[in-house]
Amino acid sequence: MALRGWRPAAAALAAGRPRGSDPGGASAPGTGPGPEPGAPGGAVTAALYVHWPYCRKHCSYCSFNKYVVPAVDEAAVRACLVREAQTLLRLGQVQSVTSVFFGGGTPSLASPHTIAAVLEAAAEAAHLPAGAEVTLEANPSSASPVRLAGFKAAGVNRLLVGVQSLDAAELRLLGREHTVDEARAAVEAARGLFPGRTSIDLLFGLPGQSREAWARSLEAALGLCDDHLALYQLTLERGTALEARVRRGALPAPPQDLLANMYHTARAVLAAAGFRQYEVSNFARKGALSTHNLSYWRAEQYVGVGPGSHGRFVPWGEGSHQREARVQTPDPDAWMREVQSRGHGTRRRVALSPLEQLEELLALGLRTDEGITQQRWGRFSPQQPLWAVFGGPGEAMALQQQGWLLLDGRGLRCTPQGLAVLDSLLPALLCQLQRTAGTGGRGTEGRGGQGQEAAGGQGPEAHGRQGTEAVGEQGTEPHGGHGTEAGREQGP
Repeated sequence: MALRGWRPAAAALAAGRPRGSDPGGASAPGTGPGPEPGAPGGAVTAALYVHWPYCRKHCSYCSFNKYVVPAVDEAAVRACLVREAQTLLRLGQVQSVTSVFFGGGTPSLASPHTIAAVLEAAAEAAHLPAGAEVTLEANPSSASPVRLAGFKAAGVNRLLVGVQSLDAAELRLLGREHTVDEARAAVEAARGLFPGRTSIDLLFGLPGQSREAWARSLEAALGLCDDHLALYQLTLERGTALEARVRRGALPAPPQDLLANMYHTARAVLAAAGFRQYEVSNFARKGALSTHNLSYWRAEQYVGVGPGSHGRFVPWGEGSHQREARVQTPDPDAWMREVQSRGHGTRRRVALSPLEQLEELLALGLRTDEGITQQRWGRFSPQQPLWAVFGGPGEAMALQQQGWLLLDGRGLRCTPQGLAVLDSLLPALLCQLQRTAGTGGRGTEGRGGQGQEAAGGQGPEAHGRQGTEAVGEQGTEPHGGHGTEAGREQGP
């Protein structure tokens, strides 16, 4: 089958060399995927998230869906990723894939051949434009220049490097397998291959981390980074080794006032360096915003492929007209058996009620500095504009008067001060939405109820760390902004 708009550089990949110049550029503010599927004349579009579940070791803080195994049958995993991508894209009748994100786990442990095969599958099942953003998460320990060149030849044009810290003691505390020197070398190699399209992750709020240590980390990061970085407050998740040490009293829990100080310090330092805080945890300069992440925060459709991945899309291929939340089977072996037997590994699917979709739009959209535009809200709520829901007396008006929120002709958004305390604002706004837009319930359950697997060999489903369950499980670079994991890029 001829590929429409994109083709893997098979010859270059075989020769072990890059395939030429970087396609495309980062998205500009206000741009993104097309109209909501089903809109008159609108093409069905979706972002694609692909989850590689394997790691070489368990980091002490990580609670994502990852597995450390003696050996990986990559050919079998690759075949299942390809088949599931095609099944789900066709189920959603997706006509154009707006972006692709390879998360994990540690997707840089996959071979470039696997990355190329998945991209080719997406291009066969739907249109994958030549300039579409294709991001891969990489750990410094599996990001040699030769390997990164292979990923570029496979079609990757943006790299996310899981640096997490530039302090040797902090890296040991986090259980990372790379050194500071390896992190620096990986970022420098990535910047050479993906200039302007390399992002790094940093964690703050580590047990015992001081204000001075964080300031040094920021200074070091600014000397190393490209035009995008994400800062995540460490979340001590139950079941992780680091959380257990803090719970036992072996390590101190960071005080809340120190966490707030670290966050505000970072915002000020990055603003002075020319970075725009376009989302709670994400900062970019020179327009280097992440197209893929914006698709989550703008509540666009996304299809999730791979063990434990999450998705949000309408399964038009089954005759449905309702957006569903989908979760794939998390265990890789069980997931592969399901994909081999019926084309996908959907474990759970739930049809989202109109109110639930508005709740997700509100919680996600307010994470960005652009907020929720009048146009985007109207696609989900044509009968009740933003003014009707939030313009009258109530919580939103009070938050505006207090300087946390803005509602005007552009839409609804947080002020810079409000963006820093979004978690504390959302409950009141969600209450007003539920009261004004209707009680709504928790939504109907898709085809046979919650927990039932999607029917049919071409059946439905999708994604793993991004999600909007908490919005960002699969989501966006490691650990949600300022006390929440919402919106993470799906990282290692």
